[in-house]
Amino acid sequence: MSAIVRLAETVQRRRGADPDTSWTARLLARGPEACAKKFGEEAVEAVIEAVKGDRDRLVAEAADVLYHLLVMLAARGVTLAEVEAELARREGTSGLAEKAARG
Repeated sequence: MSAIVRLAETVQRRRGADPDTSWTARLLARGPEACAKKFGEEAVEAVIEAVKGDRDRLVAEAADVLYHLLVMLAARGVTLAEVEAELARREGTSGLAEKAARG
């Protein structure tokens, strides 16, 4: 099992945890909009590190982005498995063709 799958499972388990003892539970208790805002903040931090060219900081920020993406998805009841299924559906399709099909 990959680290991201284990992380997604941990996020799901923490949905009902005490917000005073779990950062994940605290984020989820704030609601989907707050989770989305936090994801956006982390994404911006990753972009900044990518532009600066600090590889180690980019790796760390990318990990934060993935974690907060999983939290945001959980806040809306979307699982990693659903995202993986969508990626599998797109597999083998040109990115240009997939984008054009969206209209």
